[in-house]
Amino acid sequence: MDDGLDQRVIALTQGETDAVALMATVACEVHHSDTRFHWTGFYRVVAPELMKIGPYQGGHGCLVIPFSRGVCGACARTGEVQLVDDVETFAGHIACASSTRSELVLPVRNAAGDLIAVFDIDSDLPAAFTSQDAVQLQALLDQVFADVAPAC
Repeated sequence: MDDGLDQRVIALTQGETDAVALMATVACEVHHSDTRFHWTGFYRVVAPELMKIGPYQGGHGCLVIPFSRGVCGACARTGEVQLVDDVETFAGHIACASSTRSELVLPVRNAAGDLIAVFDIDSDLPAAFTSQDAVQLQALLDQVFADVAPAC
């Protein structure tokens, strides 16, 4: 990711509290910040144990993901970052795009700690993501989405 990503996203989202507007801006900026990323987007919590696609960049994504399925579901279910070097080894991986080789999924919470979405980044490269990517992006998400109301 480029060095100016955090500053750009904070400047663009400052004062905004609408979750969809924030998601659209973050997805666009993060997607275009690094050539490793071929799909970048959000799955919004819309009901207990259920997410639907939100703003994204890249090819088509899955429309609905229950908490019980895939890497995104594991992130929503556990509330923990999912850093998957090889999606073929992840039991229950949902192949929205057959070209995906690795995936990074982060929980998106508001200041009250409510899970409002997960942020999913896919790469065509194996082991494309680092723990530093996860730390940087989680800190950015925590800051950007702090003032958003709960999803459901």
